[in-house]
Amino acid sequence: MSGVNKVILVGNLGKDPELRHIEGGISVAKFPLATSEVYKNKDGQRVTQTEWHNVVLWRQLAETAEKFLKKGSLVYIEGRLRSRSWDDKEGNKRFITEVVGDTLTLLGRKPEEGGQAQPAADRGTMESPAPSPTEASGDFSDDLPF
Repeated sequence: MSGVNKVILVGNLGKDPELRHIEGGISVAKFPLATSEVYKNKDGQRVTQTEWHNVVLWRQLAETAEKFLKKGSLVYIEGRLRSRSWDDKEGNKRFITEVVGDTLTLLGRKPEEGGQAQPAADRGTMESPAPSPTEASGDFSDDLPF
């Protein structure tokens, strides 16, 4: 049985998305996303616990994020976890776990040109185009399992 790698987050951007382009003109946007949980401790005081997530968006989703998202924006992100490592300038091994977003939904309200706020439901959801099964698996055989 294969595993499931699925992440769903609703949170606020910690800073504006950083957009860059890699080989072939492919767009990549990165930003930190804060998710918060509020609960009462044993003394009855409200406690807010915030977790920070490193979000990475590719291609059209990256362009959309750069265009519409700003620090503090409320967003819904669906994606998967990816861990990677690299050697820094001093030769130290560094590790990071990122959320690679496949779906981005803008939440909250965005001012229109006339100064009126537009409901989030009217703005829609953007999804990254899914790779074909052969692209995703690297398997180019014509054998089907059924």
